[in-house]
Amino acid sequence: MPINFRAAKKDDLTKLVALLADDDLGKQREDISSPINNAYLKAFEEISQDPNNQLIIAERDNCIVGMLQLTYIPYLTHIGSWRCLIEGVRIHKNFRGKGFGKLLFEWAIEQAKNRNCNIVQLTSDKNRPDAIRFYNNLGFQATHEGFKLILRNT
Repeated sequence: MPINFRAAKKDDLTKLVALLADDDLGKQREDISSPINNAYLKAFEEISQDPNNQLIIAERDNCIVGMLQLTYIPYLTHIGSWRCLIEGVRIHKNFRGKGFGKLLFEWAIEQAKNRNCNIVQLTSDKNRPDAIRFYNNLGFQATHEGFKLILRNT
């Protein structure tokens, strides 16, 4: 099952936003109108220019199979170590359950190791039990209780 990992390009944005919107939760919070919402373009530019952020696409036969964002964060805790935060994970519905998510995470974890991160962390919405089960099967543990404060609805 050959798969290619690469940095997202501006030309990919429409497909990436559609992928983010392609589930019950994403439908509520993403904007798939055309032309693409300028906020996505601004976010993409910020991510692309930040050396501690990567927006990654997984491809097979020039088809986007999945995506995620990696953010590398320096911490004073754990003796001044680095962490890798994984967010915005999606596997296209036609490719779920076929091992592509596992390959994407194996690749992402290897990137974190290459950046000398001591911890890889992520959050998952409690309304995504399949995703939570997937993360548990990869060895992630729910060791902390997460909190969010919404400052502004987009």
